[in-house]
Amino acid sequence: MPKTRARDRMRNEINAGSMADIAFLLLIFFLVTTTIVEDKGILVKLPPWSEEEPDVTKLKSRNVFAVLVNAQNQLLVRGEPTNIGDLRERAKEFIANPEKREDLSERPTKAIISLRNDRGTKYETYLRVYNELKAAYNELWDELSLKKYGRPYSDEMPLSMRKAIREEIPMVLSEAEPTAFGEE
Repeated sequence: MPKTRARDRMRNEINAGSMADIAFLLLIFFLVTTTIVEDKGILVKLPPWSEEEPDVTKLKSRNVFAVLVNAQNQLLVRGEPTNIGDLRERAKEFIANPEKREDLSERPTKAIISLRNDRGTKYETYLRVYNELKAAYNELWDELSLKKYGRPYSDEMPLSMRKAIREEIPMVLSEAEPTAFGEE
């Protein structure tokens, strides 16, 4: 029987039996301790999904406030070139129609704002246009709330008051499918 040396008996091996357990524990640790940040965007309440074909109703063009944004980030509001700075006041005038003009909406409950963008529209421009249209509704709700209840419209108001104001001036903002780049 050959003589074994101490050097032959001591092989340099690492016991890898518990390596998988350690990796699994580290994976669980990082999954538990990591927080996932949610993306924030524009909060829009979408209509419920339906398999039924929608009713196609003919709208009076008088009640539609069409806003088109082209690939060069220019606005066309009801067929007229407009600056974003003038959009809020024009939208408020259209929705409320205080002078009962024939070319503006019949009443706030029938007013529809239609927003259509080009695929080449910058996101910043889209947000500015959307914010101006939303601000027009916010200002109208605020004015009506001050007139009816003597206080500005806010989330601290009772739900019944907010509902009453939104029934008189409902926010109807329709976003159409974007057009192909440079089509508008």
